Amino acid sequence: MSHRSRQLRVSSLARVEGEGALRITVSDGSVERAELNIYEPPRFFEAFLRGRAYTEPPDITARICGICPVAYQTSACNALEQLCGAELDPPLARLRRLLYCGEWISSHSLHIYLLHLPDFLGYPDAVALAADHRELVEQGLAMKKAGNALLELIGGRSIHPINVRVGGFYSAPSPSDFAPLAEQLRRALDYAVHTARRAGGLEFPDAELDHELLAVSDPHQYAIESGDIHSSTGLAFSANEFPDHVAESQVPHSTALHATLDGHRYLTGPLARYTLNSTRLSPMARQVAVEIGLGGECRNPFRSILVRAVEVVYAVEEALRLIEHYETPTRAAVPVTPRAGTGYGVSEAPRGLLYHRYDVDADGIIRSADIVPPTSQNQAAIEDDLRRVVTDHLDLDDAALTALCERTIRNYDPCISCSAHFLTLDVLRR
Repeated sequence: MSHRSRQLRVSSLARVEGEGALRITVSDGSVERAELNIYEPPRFFEAFLRGRAYTEPPDITARICGICPVAYQTSACNALEQLCGAELDPPLARLRRLLYCGEWISSHSLHIYLLHLPDFLGYPDAVALAADHRELVEQGLAMKKAGNALLELIGGRSIHPINVRVGGFYSAPSPSDFAPLAEQLRRALDYAVHTARRAGGLEFPDAELDHELLAVSDPHQYAIESGDIHSSTGLAFSANEFPDHVAESQVPHSTALHATLDGHRYLTGPLARYTLNSTRLSPMARQVAVEIGLGGECRNPFRSILVRAVEVVYAVEEALRLIEHYETPTRAAVPVTPRAGTGYGVSEAPRGLLYHRYDVDADGIIRSADIVPPTSQNQAAIEDDLRRVVTDHLDLDDAALTALCERTIRNYDPCISCSAHFLTLDVLRR
């Protein structure tokens, strides 16, 4: 079946975080419009931050997202510590990385099992999946629980952690606190390897993205909590230079801003991270990647579930390594003295690069803030992918093609609430 003109609409996307819609218009056999319509009301966190003390962003920005609050806390801390010239003691830096591992484990496990896997196994949701594959879903929940346990121990709670501060933490756990958690993580590692191998047996539609890829990179380890920014075309720059390369613009159909890299569409997230940094995975994670058919790079968005599965293996293994060598820091935080200027910070949220900028006065009061979440950076790439998918599958009927489009969006695990942004508003009075 090939319709010359047709419209596809989904008023509320399923199995994504936040409120979004899908709109596709085909005219004369070609895709005229492909929109990820983010209609969730704008959120005003950057405005909330103005006039607040430089110590407050870790607590305020954590409320942007209940799934990846540590990412917001970490990018905020990176920016403000850079501005104030504060450098974490090595044990504190390792503890921050360990906390971030917990978030990766929790978020990726949730996405793989509750949001993404049903697409591949032919189920409408995780509840239906669990009815036939209870052991699979229980493994996913056990992995997520292990990640949550890390967040609770180090961060004080798993949602919107309260133990993170600029300069480190309010308190640090003792080595004995990690003993029961280490055992839980060892079981989670077995589940993570099994998850990756099981995902390697799934069937994937053919797809190949040609977008430029952008991710944080670290020459010494797989980048999570810090690093410089690299692209697949060889571009490399610091967080300070992010505004020189990335520009945001408003589009009529979305309360989230679109972003371009030097004027071009780009993609951040697991595919970008893996393609740019796969050689820095641990030996076990690299071996699992080889076993499940991942090469040195991955540009098929449907295979993003494989990359996430490998990243869970890495994050659990890294967490166990950090726990094994953990010693209680001599101090829970380093002193941070405010000064006037602008600080820039990035980290790798589960969904991709997260950028923060803070302009602070001499008294430590925030004059302005800018936050660029990964989903808003990925919107243009998602919409381009939708155009390609629809163009290649116009022979499908409306129901099948719409389902394929929804599945395409879920490949990117959009965090819509994170991306909703304050917009430029023109008021005309007569």
